[in-house]
Amino acid sequence: QVQLSESGGGLVQAGGSLRLSCTYSGQLASIDYLGWYRQAPGEQRILIAELSRDDSATYADSVKGRFTISRDNAKNIVYLEMRRLKLEDTAVYYCRARDSRARHYFGQGTQVIVSS
Repeated sequence: QVQLSESGGGLVQAGGSLRLSCTYSGQLASIDYLGWYRQAPGEQRILIAELSRDDSATYADSVKGRFTISRDNAKNIVYLEMRRLKLEDTAVYYCRARDSRARHYFGQGTQVIVSS
């Protein structure tokens, strides 16, 4: 089992920046991937950034070049640095851990609202 808790969401103007944090705990040795999903109103939850065990990062095209995923292994925190935010980035953002058995664990989510 892995437990995750996100923080850092809020209201930001278009063009601004925000950093999300996700604290994770539990069976840490079993985690193969850490990632960030988002779900806009009326849409499916989609993967936007993922970090592998060897720190290889991948991004959805919609956020590539603007968002950066990273982690602090000493603090068990995974971050999502978001820059040049757009109105369409408005969503609930979820942290996810995927373990060696391909089980997914999600946090409760944090709301990000980008205003014009």
